[in-house]
Amino acid sequence: MRALPILFLAILPLAAQKHVPPKRSSQIQDGFGINADLPRDPYLPWDRHWWTRMFDAGVSWIRIGQYENTSDYTSWDWIEQKRGVLAIPPGLDDYVDSLVDNGVKVQVQLLYGNPMYTSPAGQLPDAITPEPGGFHNPDRSLYSVFWPPKTPEQIAAFVKYVRFVVEHFRGRIHYYALWNEQDIDYWNPLPNPEDYGRLLKAVIPAVHGADPQAKVIYGGQADPTRDFARRALDACDCAAGIDVFAYHTYPGYGQNLNPESMDYGAYGDESPAKLREMVRAYPGIRPNIPFWDDEFNSIPAWPGSDESVQSKYIPRGMIYNWARGVRTFVWLLTAATDGNEYDDFGFIHGLRHLPDDFTPRPVFYALQNTNALFADTHFDASIKVSPADVPALHNNSQPFLAYGFRGKAAKPIVAYWLAAHSVPGGAFPPIHADLTIANMGIRHPVLIDVVSGAIEPIAKPESSDVFPNLPLRDSVMAIADEDYFDWPVLPEAPSSLTAAVAGNSVRLRWQAHGGDPANAIVERRAGDAGSWTRIATQPSASAEYADGSAPSGVVCYRVRAANRNGESAYSNVARVRR
Repeated sequence: MRALPILFLAILPLAAQKHVPPKRSSQIQDGFGINADLPRDPYLPWDRHWWTRMFDAGVSWIRIGQYENTSDYTSWDWIEQKRGVLAIPPGLDDYVDSLVDNGVKVQVQLLYGNPMYTSPAGQLPDAITPEPGGFHNPDRSLYSVFWPPKTPEQIAAFVKYVRFVVEHFRGRIHYYALWNEQDIDYWNPLPNPEDYGRLLKAVIPAVHGADPQAKVIYGGQADPTRDFARRALDACDCAAGIDVFAYHTYPGYGQNLNPESMDYGAYGDESPAKLREMVRAYPGIRPNIPFWDDEFNSIPAWPGSDESVQSKYIPRGMIYNWARGVRTFVWLLTAATDGNEYDDFGFIHGLRHLPDDFTPRPVFYALQNTNALFADTHFDASIKVSPADVPALHNNSQPFLAYGFRGKAAKPIVAYWLAAHSVPGGAFPPIHADLTIANMGIRHPVLIDVVSGAIEPIAKPESSDVFPNLPLRDSVMAIADEDYFDWPVLPEAPSSLTAAVAGNSVRLRWQAHGGDPANAIVERRAGDAGSWTRIATQPSASAEYADGSAPSGVVCYRVRAANRNGESAYSNVARVRR
């Protein structure tokens, strides 16, 4: 996907940049999010190269709590498997620490029901086994997790689980959402906004009481339906306690509809814009409440789509939302193929026992470029973009969209595209136009293809606001100054770390990746928790290490790479018992 290796990018002068240099999660303060299943053998093993890719791609936020369409290790049926006994499943703390230590902010979905409490059966078990990934909505079996808490006793049991989770992760996780897509068939037997509102009313004080710094997220709703949200808020009578409002957008689910149609036609008379307007005006809602589109994707397997369409639509949807102050979380990092959706949704291929297992789709690189360019920016309405009078632009089916942003040190960047219905194969009729961009202040402009990451100079008089003969496409193009790319290129994180006892030592092996790593740094921790100690630094060409001084008991290891610009994210954690 890259014409130049990252090593070359790291040492090129700014004026000679040919591709967007990546930003890692540790380099981004306020960016975009992703959804991810937590590692789970054998389909999502932590020691394969997929988990660390999110840090290399600059993911700033993550939404966890689902494993495909069922529950993950943070969910109620995993936390409480024996009545009255709440415990953190093995590995969960390591996964959360990996996210936090690598610069990613976490939101947890508090879900779903628990058969020991919420089953409609007359006989309730005293112990359960969480369902496997293939278990999914809609499911109305006797002991399904999609029967929600409704009675006072059930709600009290759910609140106990909520308090336990929030208290356990206090200081590490600050955002908690109630449920997932409560307005469709994740809520048995039928979605009910009043039931959801009553549960939310109990959850808000539980979260805030367990951690005064924690934030409560409404939703996210599967559809931007105002009536459902209004009725839920009415029943809750707790609008002031909601810190974030979330919804999802899959415009024309199952169809190839362009992302901008979320606000004109994909949902009939409803739209995210109308939903946000209703929520902002709702009595008691906090001023300037953040809105998150915390599931968004366009699936290449849907009719009329392919991977080229997906790689165009994802930046379009993310930047369209960003200009409206809405943070997007894309769905999904890597598909758990024991679920019901095969490999359709992953930005990285899942495990199918094929040569391309755990390799990125083209959309992954489009996401990486979008993160590098637009994270840590804010919309600037004073930057005005207008195209010349081009007949092709009068086609209402593909309106011209353009937005100006400013990043650190007020550096400007403009994104523009035609909001067309893209077709498979990447074909799009060539259109060129002069763009007038006012109040931008660029001296040496470059044109950036956000999907491919390619950068090329723009020839224009320095004193003019007219950018001549620019390509207009159905994918996002960006304009910035040549000095926009001022961040250091850190190495990619090592992956696939394994540890095994070998005689009197512990043998570590891992895989090194790109970004011109010069050294590998090995860290060790004694026990399941506590501080990490740096025990070795060695040339990155040697992707193994023998620890001859490991203490007895449980010993954990992680590895990171370093170059002259800094250090990478950490690898997965590997543990042994000596």
